[in-house]
Amino acid sequence: MQENVKNINIDLLIPFENHPFKKRNGIENEELKESIQENGLLQPIIVRSFSAGTYEIISGHRRVEACKELRIQTVPAIVREMTKDEAVIAMVDSNLQREHLLPSEKAFAYKMKLEAMKHQGKTSCQIGAKSRTDEQIAETVNDSARQVQRYIRLTHLIPELLQLVDEERIAFTPAVELSYLPENEQKILAEEIEYTDATPSLSQAQRLRKYSEQGRLSIGTIFAVLSEEKPNQKEQVKFKTEDIRKYFPKSYTSLDMQKTIITLLEKWQRQRVRNRGEAR
Repeated sequence: MQENVKNINIDLLIPFENHPFKKRNGIENEELKESIQENGLLQPIIVRSFSAGTYEIISGHRRVEACKELRIQTVPAIVREMTKDEAVIAMVDSNLQREHLLPSEKAFAYKMKLEAMKHQGKTSCQIGAKSRTDEQIAETVNDSARQVQRYIRLTHLIPELLQLVDEERIAFTPAVELSYLPENEQKILAEEIEYTDATPSLSQAQRLRKYSEQGRLSIGTIFAVLSEEKPNQKEQVKFKTEDIRKYFPKSYTSLDMQKTIITLLEKWQRQRVRNRGEAR
């Protein structure tokens, strides 16, 4: 069934309450604005009727923000009548299709959808153990039910640690382990991460969680763990074997290739030094 599209004054549009998807700056936002300038808003946003003649945005938050920056006064929209829970599920589903979602965005999106579905009564006790709510969510995304649960665990992280996850300074799996620490311990950890300029690996995060459960986690313990040298904190340059194999004899092992690369780089460096000397 084709839905009617109506033009709505942009001042009547309000963001979805507590939606977890952040505004993108930089090239993504510039490309979106260029597209709108050249072609207009090709796809109408989705809204639902709200209070006092306003409309709550279900899908299209970034497009609306881009239109505001371009001083566009009206945007095409499809108005749908839906309950709060239906709106939450629709908002999450429409935004989960985006590329480049941050871990925090997926975490809070999954949590919002899970709570909305449970509120609707779609729980395992009503529809059978084989159709748990997290499994229903997993059916519509590229993550397993277990992975959905792990993402939701991230919502237990304090903002300072969650930001480090979004910035890829803390990897996803260690972050899940750290989410089990009480808030006061997470705050100490965040301070020690800043002080030592180091983040925990998976094995270190697991140890921190174990120390916490045993009541043995202290500032000194956290400092000692973070101060350990880790391979993932040594700057590395990696090559895929298939990308460089063609440059070496078939009999060469990985170690042979590594030694040859180092030898060639040393020769190149000596040549650069000689060239600089001749140029003076």
